[in-house]
Amino acid sequence: MDTRFDLFGNEFGARFTKRFANAGALLHQSSLPLSTQELVSLRASQINGCGWCVDMHTKEAVAAGESHARLHLVATWREATVFTEAERAALAFAEEGTRMADAHQGVSDETWDRVREHYDDDQIAALVCLVGLINAANRFAVIVHQRGGSYEAGMFASALA
Repeated sequence: MDTRFDLFGNEFGARFTKRFANAGALLHQSSLPLSTQELVSLRASQINGCGWCVDMHTKEAVAAGESHARLHLVATWREATVFTEAERAALAFAEEGTRMADAHQGVSDETWDRVREHYDDDQIAALVCLVGLINAANRFAVIVHQRGGSYEAGMFASALA
């Protein structure tokens, strides 16, 4: 499967993706822990089958100090002992917010309540925005067949300036 279209190489696509990436940079400035952001992004990307985003968020998480053991267990977080209760709430939120076609209610009241136990309003706002943003990014990459494997941690940092 070859990449269908280079969004980064197209003038309009490059302008749009720069603005889109700046929204992600704003999320990194939030008080939602970066490790939680990367775990959430990784889990949504796994669900959506986005190799590009799985590659990116795995490598960014490692660069930020995340352990390989935890990253290997994200897909099975319910059966793993390495995640905090706050992270488990965020991962449940990410799954329910990503699988909306599978669960018509979106995020359940039970999951919402668990998220409220662990995060303040600013962190919840960031979590809601993050789940929306990563799902959109997954769709861009899957539509154009952007394949994983070539991403290097921090490779777009200079483009955001």
